[in-house]
Amino acid sequence: MRVVLSNSAGVPLYQQIKDQVGAAILAGELPEGEALPSVRALARDLRISIITTTRAYAELAAEGFIATVPGKGAFVLPLDSELVREQLLRQVEEGLQAAIDAARRAGLQRDDLVLILDGLIAAEVTA
Repeated sequence: MRVVLSNSAGVPLYQQIKDQVGAAILAGELPEGEALPSVRALARDLRISIITTTRAYAELAAEGFIATVPGKGAFVLPLDSELVREQLLRQVEEGLQAAIDAARRAGLQRDDLVLILDGLIAAEVTA
């Protein structure tokens, strides 16, 4: 598992860890039952506080991505199809919101966005 952190990203470090590990799980890069690095090992490798990695793992556990077993570590849980759908839907919404924000700055209207989206979908179908 590779986690890359950026101090200039404007996103808290624990959130960057959580997002990257969650994305790897959703993408199947971290399969069910896979052991994650220990909190201490990850903190040491990333040169950050143990508190930061603990928070990232706690949030991943709260969202149902991993389970922590005292004395054994953290492990990837089986993906619940509803959880996967909800996470992917959230990613789509975030992407669309970013597109809407950029369109607003560019002075585009709703119809312009719909045309662009239709064009992208059509290009995807023919590819």
